[in-house]
Amino acid sequence: MKSQNFETIAIRTQTERSSHKEHSAPIYLTSSYKFDDAEEMRALFANEKEGNVYSRYSNPNTSEFIEKMCLLEGAEDGFATATGMAAIFTTFGAFLKAGDHIVSSRSVFGSTHQLLTNVFSKWGVTFDYADLDKPEDWEALIKPNTKMIFVETPSNPGIDIIDLAFLGDLAKKYDQLLVVDNCFATPYLQQPIKLGAHISIHSATKYIDGQGRVLGGIILGTKELIAEVVGFARHSGPALSPFNAWILSKSLETLAVRMDRHCESALKVAEYLEQHPKIKLVKYPFLPSHPQYEIAKKQMKQGGGIVTIVVEGGVEGASKFMDGLKMFSISANLADTRSIATHPATSTHSKLTEAERNIVGIEQGSIRLSIGLEHINDILADIEQALETP
Repeated sequence: MKSQNFETIAIRTQTERSSHKEHSAPIYLTSSYKFDDAEEMRALFANEKEGNVYSRYSNPNTSEFIEKMCLLEGAEDGFATATGMAAIFTTFGAFLKAGDHIVSSRSVFGSTHQLLTNVFSKWGVTFDYADLDKPEDWEALIKPNTKMIFVETPSNPGIDIIDLAFLGDLAKKYDQLLVVDNCFATPYLQQPIKLGAHISIHSATKYIDGQGRVLGGIILGTKELIAEVVGFARHSGPALSPFNAWILSKSLETLAVRMDRHCESALKVAEYLEQHPKIKLVKYPFLPSHPQYEIAKKQMKQGGGIVTIVVEGGVEGASKFMDGLKMFSISANLADTRSIATHPATSTHSKLTEAERNIVGIEQGSIRLSIGLEHINDILADIEQALETP
């Protein structure tokens, strides 16, 4: 039965059953594959025939995961990587060369910032940062040697948002490759490719898994673009393991119901904290006070599971609040079933200078709250008692 519904696609898309007629797809823990004869081996390596050659290239489990993500995101093809950062590195490596230039959103994950400033800069790739809340500045930054526009939306951890349709039109006008890190939104809440992006990237470690178990990443796009990615990845080797691919494919079956709960609870947390006297600022896409609220409502189904706050008292106030939490985990991860509190200035974005953090709204008192699947009353009670800790 063909379906256009997200939940059904995520649950019913499955690799071909074996002779054992298993209901749930098995794990294909094999590094290599057997060929019927010398001619089949030659044809597979010559790309004249489709099939598995080596699990660094493809595996039934990774293929199932990729197929699901393509259907959910509206992409033609994809490549699964060992981590989310491997997906970003592989995308940069596949499409950029010495002398090229990137226009990137200033609000990017700390490791992405390191790739731009300390890794690809050594290889002759330059970049300029643009602010998500100043779309009028983006066009002026495009140069004759610009090859890529890269953006996180919503951003980590500032929860800033930019109009993807606007960026899609800009990329088309200047023949640019538009790459979107869609990690915070997931394909359930936002499909960048349908809004004009050429490539959508996920750290599958986050909401795709959703339970803090495995690492993974994925790059999605047209067949032509993913062929370039595969050409680079086959030799650089950032492949996703079959076991992790199996976990992630199974996790997609519950993505919709998990995201509904994450979003429902996160909105309630954001609304509660916006009224609290000890909170200086609350950022959440579906709060009317969010600067890009209307854009978020236009391109996202719901607001996501991340709430970023600024507590009074700077780093001391942030530490006091986090140390007062009893149920929340203090961790650098996010998107778990368990609620998590993170202090970006001393962890995920600690390699940025204070000036760089201030520009993207990361204050000393900033805390990123990843709202889990616990009962909302318990989530709110833990936050409340931590704020009241003497």
